[in-house]
Amino acid sequence: MKLTKEMLQNLRQDYKAAELSESDIVKNPMAQFEKWFSDAVNAEIFEPNVMTLATADKTGRPNARIVLLKGFDENGFSFYTNYLSQKGKEIKKNPLACLVFFWAELERQVRIEGKIEKLDKETSEQYFNSRPVGSQIGAIASPQSQVIASRKILENKVEELTKQYEGKTIPKPAHWGGYIVKPTVIEFWQGRSSRLHDRIKYTFVNGSWRIERLAP
Repeated sequence: MKLTKEMLQNLRQDYKAAELSESDIVKNPMAQFEKWFSDAVNAEIFEPNVMTLATADKTGRPNARIVLLKGFDENGFSFYTNYLSQKGKEIKKNPLACLVFFWAELERQVRIEGKIEKLDKETSEQYFNSRPVGSQIGAIASPQSQVIASRKILENKVEELTKQYEGKTIPKPAHWGGYIVKPTVIEFWQGRSSRLHDRIKYTFVNGSWRIERLAP
């Protein structure tokens, strides 16, 4: 099938799976997120913890990529990465971020805005030690976001490290660890027919969460 402008313009779905009303939600947005995340897990969505992480550099130039949620609680949403990567450098200069979850099968999105901070070393080490050996070695071997001459260089480094740490405990590298996004705004979006979607926004103001409905 040939892609045309008209074909692209006519790609659309009418969302009818569910609705979201003020009477459906709970007052705590983290509890509401847990409810929706559980729905995504129970629906057997492929990698329901996939999320877009958007950051910006010190000039405000935005950047976004996919990362994996590895924890959430009343404090915020956690993920792990290389601190020396592009995202790590941007976070250091501009510690604000936005997360977006999209569960197409449930016709739902969650948008999260907040301040981003490093997790403590102990928490990062605990998670690193729980990872498969291959993932641990990969975190050490890869100079994330840097230019490399070939994939062979990376593969050789992995082979070298695999031999070096055979039968040994692999230490977490200093340049790798966790971040937590501490939310100030959380929006729950439920697709509705004719693009009249339901949008409920929680905003943290003076120590409590204010709940408002947004126009689609």
